[in-house]
Amino acid sequence: MIDNEDFSVSQTDGIIVSACPVLMESQKNVNQDFMWGYYLCIENNSDHKIQIIGKDWNITDDLGNRYSDTSAGFKGELPELEPGECFEFTSEAPLKSANAVFYGSCKVLAEGQNCAKDIRIPTFNLSVRKQAYSRVLN
Repeated sequence: MIDNEDFSVSQTDGIIVSACPVLMESQKNVNQDFMWGYYLCIENNSDHKIQIIGKDWNITDDLGNRYSDTSAGFKGELPELEPGECFEFTSEAPLKSANAVFYGSCKVLAEGQNCAKDIRIPTFNLSVRKQAYSRVLN
């Protein structure tokens, strides 16, 4: 379950991006120790139809490892959003560390425009300590 307090939110030109982490499970093998899930909701509150054509995001852990995803679409989708619509996306990231930071942007093309705009994804922490603390409080 995702608590509202776990969400980070940013807004660029009427496009709101909400994001939060979810610790999926602890892995016990040589290549990965922690499986993180993350949730993004991209909301079009602008006056124009938009298409989300790509992403450029990074995860950097506290051991100095960096994981990147710069690609077109979202699992093969290039979502189009009318004003008032939203697109939800979830994925997973296997990490070698219990603590990391997620940051980046989405590429959005507004109807009638030739040039895509970067829409910032809010930076959020992937922290086992924070998740454990949150569970104790709830």
